[in-house]
Amino acid sequence: MDKKLPSHAKVVVIGGGVVGCSILFHLAKFGWKDVVLVERDELTSGSSWHAAGQIHTISSDPNISRLQSYTIDLYKEIEELSGHSVGLHITGGFYLASTPEWYDYLKRERSKARYMGLNQEFISPQEVAERHPLIDPKHYLAALWDDQDGDLDPSGATYAFAKAAKVHGAQYFTHAPATATTQRADGSWDVTTPHGVINAEMIVNCGGLWAREVGHMQGINIPVQPMEHHYLITEEIPEIADRMKQGESGRLPAGIDYEANIYFRQERTGMLLGTYEPRSTPWKVDGTPWDFGHELLQPDLDRIAERLEMSFERIPAIGNAGIKDIINGPFTFGPDGNPMIGPVPGMTNYWCAVGVMAGFCQGGGVGLTMAEWMMDGEPSIDVWAMDVARFGDWATPDWGTVKSSENYERRF
Repeated sequence: MDKKLPSHAKVVVIGGGVVGCSILFHLAKFGWKDVVLVERDELTSGSSWHAAGQIHTISSDPNISRLQSYTIDLYKEIEELSGHSVGLHITGGFYLASTPEWYDYLKRERSKARYMGLNQEFISPQEVAERHPLIDPKHYLAALWDDQDGDLDPSGATYAFAKAAKVHGAQYFTHAPATATTQRADGSWDVTTPHGVINAEMIVNCGGLWAREVGHMQGINIPVQPMEHHYLITEEIPEIADRMKQGESGRLPAGIDYEANIYFRQERTGMLLGTYEPRSTPWKVDGTPWDFGHELLQPDLDRIAERLEMSFERIPAIGNAGIKDIINGPFTFGPDGNPMIGPVPGMTNYWCAVGVMAGFCQGGGVGLTMAEWMMDGEPSIDVWAMDVARFGDWATPDWGTVKSSENYERRF
């Protein structure tokens, strides 16, 4: 983008991941055209570019489930508006219960989904095997099916939000890192970049992997912690290759197995399989380097060996296929797994939207909520589960690392 930054803006969004671009889009769509996003590198240069891209609606909080459903529905709109493909595949997906306890959990989730008007239904293990022939149904009691689940292209989705925001009148600038945030006496903010200073009525910290560093510019400690996270992509699986010859209708649905602690979906003619390690590995506890970008971390399959063994039992075709790629990249987690959004307590005109680990499920809903909150004074639904104000001064950086690590380990 052109580096001639404006000298003034209603809002400056700091960070060019999917969440920042969604906030930019929603503010512009709802009428605030004088909004700007600044990104330290290219869009998606943090964790967005290496995300697995699986999308789903289930969440521990029903209001977040509603926002995730909104996010998935929104992708068609931004794709048409921006002219940029998001690579969306709505395959449907299931959540697998292999124990009575997980079956009870899914019954509660279905009740919440009904309350929220979401379309979920139970199917039998035999129906699971019919829809996904690679799965061995003998391990399961039941599955909750959601026809809205699927996957997308993370980079494409981020750029679609940014370009759709531009259509509505917003601006975004890459290779324009925020190096300082300074508040004036009138409550407005000066955001300093190598290309000039923008004075804004409000600023939004959407720093992602750098959320802590952006907060530190103003003496704010945000209790988030990047974690190493593995997923792998298999070589071609003959059964999938044969189905693909039938066209798009042959694409397999996505899935989550709670006991095995895995998520999986089709990736071209192979499978993508991810897991949350039983022992988390916090990354860069002392701070994310500013020059970190399109890089991956050294894989360590020993950390996920037990989970891989369970997945090979339950989806034998994965065990028979070779591994094509192993991705180990950092993702930012919060202490309870939910995003931290809203006005930062004790600050004036300083907002944040950080710790959005499931950015491609939640990014659209977070953008909607933030825009409503900033423009109207309150969001349209109860967002207490995501409100940054739920954490007080006791949420020190050390506490944030410990609790975020626990949350990662207990993700499922």
